[in-house]
Amino acid sequence: MLDPDIQAYNDSQEPSERDICNALAAEICGRLKTAENKIWHAHPVWFLDGNPLVGYSKLKGGIRLMFWSGVDFDEEQLKPGTGKFKDASIMYTAADQIDLKGLRRWLKKAESIQWDYKNLIKRKGVLERIK
Repeated sequence: MLDPDIQAYNDSQEPSERDICNALAAEICGRLKTAENKIWHAHPVWFLDGNPLVGYSKLKGGIRLMFWSGVDFDEEQLKPGTGKFKDASIMYTAADQIDLKGLRRWLKKAESIQWDYKNLIKRKGVLERIK
């Protein structure tokens, strides 16, 4: 079930961006049924056991869908982040750009390929693989 704060976030976007956000939220909720979802650092994020898996945010160029452990998915469409973390993302400017087959594959990988971001501070910035 989608957190009402995420729906409010989606509803606050411009129409084309709202369509992207609603499509992403529906697919993520439909595939990650046991994941908690909430607004985290001002953006919609889904968690398993307190560990962030996937989220999206509005940027100047569109809506960015980000997977916290996405670098290890070995998916050409997901572009690695610029920091020391394992994130990778894709940018959308229209809902019809969302490849549902690819998104479903990435969400499945997000459940099985995880780095422990939840305990990052406790481990003084050292990431460990948990699944």
